[in-house]
Amino acid sequence: MHSDRGCHCRWPGWLTLMDRYGLTRSTGAKGCSPDNVAAEGFFGRMKTESVYPGRWEERTRDEVFVLIDDCIRWHDHERIKRSLGWMSPVQYRQSQGIAA
Repeated sequence: MHSDRGCHCRWPGWLTLMDRYGLTRSTGAKGCSPDNVAAEGFFGRMKTESVYPGRWEERTRDEVFVLIDDCIRWHDHERIKRSLGWMSPVQYRQSQGIAA
């Protein structure tokens, strides 16, 4: 679960939920807004394109994890971006010699 170091992410109730469901917290580097911009952009797209239409509240935890994993794989391997020359992130990295 990515956060921008907001106070809500230090709330004891939130920390309890993270522990209960075995989720790991992550944050961008302190004072490095580009880290947060990239993460917020990705998670915003994931929520609007995958999670919200999927009625996640009616799913089990394992079903939600599969949905999230599928979304990440699709985003990295299939979703093309104009800024990457109409390639997926993985295709772009491979074309630059920075991914296998």
